[in-house]
Formats: sequence, C-alpha cells, structure tokens
Amino acid sequence: MEKLIALIPELLRISHEAGTAILAVYNSDFGVEQKDDKSPLTLADKRSHEIIAGRLAGLQDFRLPILSEEGRTMPYDERKTWEMFWLVDPLDGTKEFVKRNDEFTVNIACIQNGRPLLGVIYLPVKNIFYFAAEGLGSYRLDSSDVISTDSLDIILSSSIRLPSAPCPLPLAQRITVIGSRSHMSSETEQFINDLKARYKEVDFLAAGSSLKFCLIAEGKADVYPRFGPTMEWDTAAGQAIIEQAGGRVLRAGSQVPLTYNKENLLNPSFIVQRQ
Repeated sequence: MEKLIALIPELLRISHEAGTAILAVYNSDFGVEQKDDKSPLTLADKRSHEIIAGRLAGLQDFRLPILSEEGRTMPYDERKTWEMFWLVDPLDGTKEFVKRNDEFTVNIACIQNGRPLLGVIYLPVKNIFYFAAEGLGSYRLDSSDVISTDSLDIILSSSIRLPSAPCPLPLAQRITVIGSRSHMSSETEQFINDLKARYKEVDFLAAGSSLKFCLIAEGKADVYPRFGPTMEWDTAAGQAIIEQAGGRVLRAGSQVPLTYNKENLLNPSFIVQRQ
C-alpha cells in the first residue's frame, strides 16, 4: 500500500495533464459523436484516455492492467484474473462537457479484489483535485502549483483533509440531497419524497459527474441516491474518496458496498452517504 500511496503525486500530474487536454477541446468549437449506447463522445474523451493510459502504462514500479471507458473492451475471461488494476473514466460527465456547464471530471482509481483502494478526481475548469487512499485519508487540493513535486508531504500540507470538521447527519431538522443534473428518475423523486416525511426541510442540490461524491465528502451534501444507470468507472474514484472521508457507498436497500470488476460492469442502484 505504501508504494501505491507514493504514486499520488504522479497520479495528480497525470490527471492534470489529461485535464489540460480536455480544456483545450472545451475551449474550441468541438464536435460530438454518439457511441453505440447513445451516449456522447468527444475528442476530449479520446485525448484524455490516450494520455492517462499512456502515463499509467509507463509507471516503472506499478504496471497494472488498465480498464478505461474509452479503452478497448476487455472480456471478463481476461480481466477476472486481475487482482489489482487501474479503473479510469477519462472524462466523466461528457453530457455536462457538451452543455458547457463546467461540471466534468477526470477519474482515476486503483482497484484490488473488487475494492477501490485509491481515487483521484480532477475538476479541470476549477483546477481542483480530490484524492484519497486507504490508510492515508481523503483530501482536497485547490491548486496545481505543488503537484510538480514528488513529495507527498508537501502536497498534503497544501491540501484540506476531508471532512475538515465533524459533520454528523442531521437527526430531524434538515438534510441536503445531491443528485444528477442530467439524470433524474422517478425512483430518485420517490426517495426524496420519503425523506420529506422524515425531515422538516429537504434541500436538493444538482451537480454533474463524480463531483457529487466530492461534495458529499466535503460535507456540503448529506446523501446521493442514484437509481439510474452508471458504470464502474463512473463511481470507483468517488467511492474511494467517500470511504476514506468516513462515508459509505452502498447498494440501494442494503448495507453492501459497491464492488468492482464484475462480469457486468453496470452498477446496481446505490446510495452515497457521508456517514
């Protein structure tokens, strides 16, 4: 685990390089393709994937298989033998990218035996990093100024540990639900209505991409219900950040955490809670 944690400075640089390439496309007159599942695809997705896959493959002491949304399809018979691997979403929130609302991220996670051990999420427009690792904790870094160093101590000294203060869930007064800006479902609406029967005030905060996980880790929202489809690369880095900040990412209706490298990479419905 120490070797993995020591890679965090390099992973921050990789995510920043990918984010810089994304912004170059974002600030241009880009086109939008459509994948087989009808989801959007842009040049930014492709460039970010190429950068991240190339840099991860070049890590001298930590060469692992890479599963990326924009990479080639990996048959389960091949990847089921992976004990540890990188799970990447080169551009999470492509719909938000196309809408130009700034709420898109770069997600890099390390998975071991179905669990996210490490996660890095980068918000290119705001130049903000979130990162976490088992045994280290969860952090927010508000500038790329220090990521040129290989000293994790320097990076940590410039970062805010999450949660920065104890933030117990409210008991009976007010709760903030965060949800997708682009994917609202009837099940989510029912979940919110059920909360309204338990709390005097229920606020709703809309956000795109894995930013929702980050805002819960910061204590800016209390719960994120997701009943629409997501893929493993959408949630892995966020789950690492949530769990190392003291929160949970559970299958809806259970106490079982999301797991990774399943035969079907589609996630079940889940609930994110900050405690």
